[in-house]
Amino acid sequence: MCKDCGCSFTGHNHQHEHTHVDEFGREYTHVHDHEHDAGEHAHDGGHHHHDHGEHSHAHQAAHETLHHNPQLNDTKTIAVIKKILDKNDQEAYHNREHFNEHGVLAINLMSSPGSGKTTLLEKMAPLAPFKYGVIEGDLETSRDADRLIAVGVEAVQIQTGSACHLDAFMVHKGLHDLRLAPLDVCFIENVGNLVCPASYDVGSHLNIVLVSVPEGEDKIAKYPVMFRSADLILITKTDLLPYFKYDIEREKAEARKIKPGVDILEVNMNDDESVKKVIDWIEFKRKMRS
Repeated sequence: MCKDCGCSFTGHNHQHEHTHVDEFGREYTHVHDHEHDAGEHAHDGGHHHHDHGEHSHAHQAAHETLHHNPQLNDTKTIAVIKKILDKNDQEAYHNREHFNEHGVLAINLMSSPGSGKTTLLEKMAPLAPFKYGVIEGDLETSRDADRLIAVGVEAVQIQTGSACHLDAFMVHKGLHDLRLAPLDVCFIENVGNLVCPASYDVGSHLNIVLVSVPEGEDKIAKYPVMFRSADLILITKTDLLPYFKYDIEREKAEARKIKPGVDILEVNMNDDESVKKVIDWIEFKRKMRS
């Protein structure tokens, strides 16, 4: 159950856990199941993988903010939410294993609707030195995936129906339809929403959050959980700055109050040099990982 909207998935097992640090310096707690009937799933070739898991930073943030919502401030509700997030984190760890096995850097793209996630992925197609594919998340239609396929990017559409975010299970389903072997990077373009996606680890290595100039100056301050989860913040549609009241330096300062040291880039999708700065950041992270 999403702590904000009620989106849910089922299943939970008894677990024990241990912690390690990944190549990006992030600390993860792996949760091992003792009960596998609901936690096993078959893959090609008929073999089974047992669920593993971890508590993501977004997961922890979700728990930390539970008490702010009086409707969720009871022990039974908190217990259910914890079970659901734990189960999601198990599948997220499993997804990350798939990416790691293929040497693929996985990046979760998050923003409100219309900030430019799909446009960025389109513009990168002729410029990026790495090969990438995309798992697309939208409530309905395959329009974004179709746009990417039209410019030569392999893309798989996930339609979430009423769910306002992707979860690790949806992404895992997408991985069965996306060829990882030829890829260097896999982008997970999340559903347009500045709330729920931040609470769900989908198995990515990095999070990029976009916020556009036309959205106004208050989005970073209003949605701190989202921006706290970011490894890179893109302030997009900067070509529109002359037409909006938007203090971009103040917004950068606001972001760094929420997450000190976070990387921030200004992006004009109509300027190739601007898009190349995003590509360079990703390529640096990719080479650092390998």
